[in-house]
Amino acid sequence: MADKEIALLKEQVERLYDKKFDLEAWKNRTEIFLERIFGKDSSKLKMIQNLHYDYSSWSLRDTSAGGSAKDKDPVKMQAKEILEAIITELETLGLPHAKKEQQKLKELLADELTGKQVKEIDNLLNTEDPEKTEKLAQILEPISKESLAAVISKLLIT
Repeated sequence: MADKEIALLKEQVERLYDKKFDLEAWKNRTEIFLERIFGKDSSKLKMIQNLHYDYSSWSLRDTSAGGSAKDKDPVKMQAKEILEAIITELETLGLPHAKKEQQKLKELLADELTGKQVKEIDNLLNTEDPEKTEKLAQILEPISKESLAAVISKLLIT
């Protein structure tokens, strides 16, 4: 699960309401976290980068000058919504790179397994079986050491 990442992002939501809030510093810190979680080309990262105050807007000047209308600050509201959506995604779907790595491993193993073994692995991965690890090991046991070494080498290279 993405517990550490979720905790970091929840902390960033709380920082939106610091008395000495600085949007650019907050954005920089948030961008560091999002880049590590989702990569440099993430649309989530771009959304945070695009946050800015539009001081040509009278309503924003009126609310930001008062200081007491922090709940009405449109930039903070947008930032909060973005982070809450990201947190919900991580809670529901987990980390994005973990699925990519699992898919890559499955593709490499498919070259060494029979179709039946691949289906068994897929079915097992989609269950909540407490003996999942032992059953996966039994399916993978017939693969030769040389083949497993080749799979691991390919994983490390790509």
